[in-house]
Amino acid sequence: MLSTTTIAVWAVGLIIVAGLSVAVLWTQFSNGDQRDSVRLDTIRTAASIVVGTGGAAALLLTARRQRSTELDLKQNEHDATERRVTELYGKAADQLGSDKAPLRLAGLYALERLAQGNPAHRQTIVNLICAYLRMPFVPPPTPSPADLSSTDGRTGRRRLSAVRPRVRPADGPAELQELEVRQTAQRLLVEHLRPGKDDRQPDPSYWEGMDLNLTGATLVKLVMTHARVRSATFHGATFHGPTTFRGTVFMRNADFRATRFVGLADFRRVTFDEESATFKGAVFEGEVDFGTHTAAPLAGATTRTTGETRRKWPAEWAARDISGRPGWARLVARDQAAESR
Repeated sequence: MLSTTTIAVWAVGLIIVAGLSVAVLWTQFSNGDQRDSVRLDTIRTAASIVVGTGGAAALLLTARRQRSTELDLKQNEHDATERRVTELYGKAADQLGSDKAPLRLAGLYALERLAQGNPAHRQTIVNLICAYLRMPFVPPPTPSPADLSSTDGRTGRRRLSAVRPRVRPADGPAELQELEVRQTAQRLLVEHLRPGKDDRQPDPSYWEGMDLNLTGATLVKLVMTHARVRSATFHGATFHGPTTFRGTVFMRNADFRATRFVGLADFRRVTFDEESATFKGAVFEGEVDFGTHTAAPLAGATTRTTGETRRKWPAEWAARDISGRPGWARLVARDQAAESR
């Protein structure tokens, strides 16, 4: 940028040059000759061109300066936003690592708000929440069927253990608080993986194109219904309690290798990419329901066969007893099962 003094000096210089030019022209072409008039017109035209060119150059310089200023402002705003996002992300991550459950919950909600307002950072925040869910965790014990039916012989009322999870003193309330934090993390993830009923106009809260990495995670009562994810890896994960994926679409990879479903596994109306989905090594210990519309590659999966638990497999799959392992069966293609009989 030019200083005020420099601009003033140049202005005075231009005035002096203009005055001298007028004096010279007046002296040389003031005789009234026709040729002098033509020369003056030529000089006037040339001067107009020079002045116009100078004006255009000045406008160009002004426009470039304005553009440079705008770019600097945008860059400064972007840098300020990135610094703010980094600051908020770091603070929320610190809260998520706290030993106090309320602070961990606050960190989760802070991350959710940050992701909602900054689409470019959504996958990073999803990765962080998934990493939290991958941390080792042992769910508090839940009531057994015997507990649920037991009564107090003296009063005839159900015992307290029949309506509340049995938590050993060694477990303490910390495990229950951690369970609440983890289920909140699961819920926040799923809420933003549902595009809504109109595919042409997804819900504003939907985070499109997310990849989930829940390898080895311990998930309790996961309800991932009517979600749409680009890919999901559950390799080695354990699902406690009722787990439902009803109506969910896995656009690419869906890795359920070596998973363990302790309770209900509901896969009704789930859409898989059969070329990249796999259930090899998956273990179903409780109720299973794939409905009548789900096509799933179940080769290599095993299931319990004891008890009266309801298990509904896709039409093209059947459970075949495993020799030497009473109460267990392997999932095989139905035509293969028919041939082996």
